[in-house]
Amino acid sequence: MIRRILSFILLVWAIGFIWFAMMLPRPAGDDTTDGIVVLTGGGGRIERGLEALREGWSPEMLVSGVGREVKPREFAAEYRIENSLMRCCITLGYDAVDTRTNASETAHWVEDGGKTSLRLVTADYHMRRAASELRRQVGSDITIVRDAVPTEPSLAMLFLEYHKLLIGWVGNLLDL
Repeated sequence: MIRRILSFILLVWAIGFIWFAMMLPRPAGDDTTDGIVVLTGGGGRIERGLEALREGWSPEMLVSGVGREVKPREFAAEYRIENSLMRCCITLGYDAVDTRTNASETAHWVEDGGKTSLRLVTADYHMRRAASELRRQVGSDITIVRDAVPTEPSLAMLFLEYHKLLIGWVGNLLDL
């Protein structure tokens, strides 16, 4: 009996991992939102957020998880952001160090700005966990548009991220 249960659990785990690895989230379209949140940590994320901002899909953007040593002027120079856009529309968030604190930092930004919808920009392999954590922090009243940046993650990266997602789900269930 225990072998059957363990075999079933292993089968569910394997099917879940295959789904996770094969069905990575995709970039969003041109849906408009009240704000963009970009989670730092990988190439193409900030560029995608800037594209959404410049296209007018959202009026402002939070970059969450910026290193404390990064100055706004340096950030603007690195990403070729004009001063007017930097001043009016981009907030650099220095408080986050991981996905959970990204969500917390974003939740404060959403609440302070009275936003009802967000475009979440992060890597495709990270999107499910980031969106789940963000949903937990901002609640169900906020619309989250998932805008995944395509990557080519290694099998090890997928394996790690899948398990972090599972641990997060279990943690959320235990919070009930």
